[in-house]
Amino acid sequence: MNLEFRPKRTGRWLAGLALLGFAIAGCGGEETAAPDTTDETGTETGELQEGGSIVWARYGDADSLDPHRTTTTLSWQVFDQIYDTLLAFNDDGEVVGNLAKEWSVSEDGLEATFVLNEGIVCHDGTPFDANDVKYTAERAISEENPSVTSGAWGPISAVEVVDDLTVKFTFENPFGAFISFMADPFSSQICDSAEDLGDEFGVSAAVGTGPWQLVSWTKGDEIVLEAHEEYQNFGRPIENSGAPYLDELIVKQIPEPQTRLAGLQTGELDVIAEPPLEELEAIRSDDALELYVAEKTGQNVFFEFTISRPPFDDIRARQAVAYAIDPDAAIDIVFGDVVKREKCTVARGVLGNDQEFCAEHGYEHDPEKAQELLAELGYGPDNPLTVTMMTWVGGNREKMVQVFQNQLAQVGIETEIETMDIGTMNARVKQENETDSGQSTFDMMGWAWYDPDILHQLWHSPGAYSGYQTSELDTLLDETRTTVDPEARLAAVQDAQQYLLENAVHVPLYTPGWLWIYTTRAEVDGFKIGPFNRPLFNDVRLAE
Repeated sequence: MNLEFRPKRTGRWLAGLALLGFAIAGCGGEETAAPDTTDETGTETGELQEGGSIVWARYGDADSLDPHRTTTTLSWQVFDQIYDTLLAFNDDGEVVGNLAKEWSVSEDGLEATFVLNEGIVCHDGTPFDANDVKYTAERAISEENPSVTSGAWGPISAVEVVDDLTVKFTFENPFGAFISFMADPFSSQICDSAEDLGDEFGVSAAVGTGPWQLVSWTKGDEIVLEAHEEYQNFGRPIENSGAPYLDELIVKQIPEPQTRLAGLQTGELDVIAEPPLEELEAIRSDDALELYVAEKTGQNVFFEFTISRPPFDDIRARQAVAYAIDPDAAIDIVFGDVVKREKCTVARGVLGNDQEFCAEHGYEHDPEKAQELLAELGYGPDNPLTVTMMTWVGGNREKMVQVFQNQLAQVGIETEIETMDIGTMNARVKQENETDSGQSTFDMMGWAWYDPDILHQLWHSPGAYSGYQTSELDTLLDETRTTVDPEARLAAVQDAQQYLLENAVHVPLYTPGWLWIYTTRAEVDGFKIGPFNRPLFNDVRLAE
């Protein structure tokens, strides 16, 4: 029962063009709520002090501080403090200059040229110039040691140093997502002196131009950063144009949300990510705390399937799961109103996110239909389908998969749940996709991106995790990259989404999904969540 793909263009696509100025500029960058104002208390704190140290606690640790060796939010939110990018997203999700003050793209889309700001200094005191940009890009696309996000750099054929402050990229084909990628943390610029650090780079040493520089990293415990005194801000959406006001930023790993909240209340911690969701109302009413909620994070939590072996190599098994689950009910039970149902394969705010269009091509809760499909496959009350469902720890995801486990059981799908850290899960999913025997698996995964190019990175052969791949899908995804005209690119994105949805390759669930709620002590002034869920500490001062 293979499902054929028939492109279907609808008038609603054109409605999405009203968002193109925002989306093409790199939206999927997030808008953030200011500190929750529904419970403004006017609490008086002392005068703001100079210097000092702040402690930021999260549920897990980074797995690397090398931008080319990781895809996890826990990692990039830290290395985003250490490195900077050629371009940046402003508060409206538009691309603006940063390390580069000017940029241009040739009419044929095959060249992109950047002119750098003068006087930028690396953490080791060396000047940042076009050679560092060339080093970063060539390192990222090297076939000998490729970046895990090498695909996001596009089909680069050459990187040329024009002069000390000018660098030119040449592409084999036009690449519509490149300029906005230059504002993303995964395009972080590395000073070429990192080459001298060898295997220590990203592990115990790092050298960039960002507002904070690495002092030490005790794995599983804390990362200590200190202010980069020579820092100049040209594009981050902050007021401070120089070095951070604080002397030190300490990033702690504290797995339990109640422990994080307790540390905040006692003053041992200053900022926490993911407070206990059941405590949000209490936090809102506590004069000593401030609540921040990030929106339009670009985050999309979804189901994906191991198709290297039965049963999920058959579309009917994937469809059965999609029909069996009721995400709206699960969201209501686990999250309440702090997440939203997502029906698209790209998240809200990203080019192509049209809930009505996606709903036409996805699956609604229909347990009877799920049972019919399972029966066609030979499963029933006396022969239930038994599979493993995986997800990663934190963010109430364990509770979410437990609700889905119950819903699946009602149609005759028995699931064994496994939870693990995100780094282990990424490796496990790839391993399962490359194994043709054993109990089949599917997983609740999450990705965040500013542009629909995420679909190419996830699903174009060979795929981020060696998962679902077809030549037909590859062709559709190629169109989303090489099409530069905004209206035509939107149409290409919707063709790819239609294929992914109808073939139950990518079953969207909800958004956002991780590290999107923050709480600070009231004494913390100037904390901000920038576009694309980027915590910013440059403006932070502590009240005495």
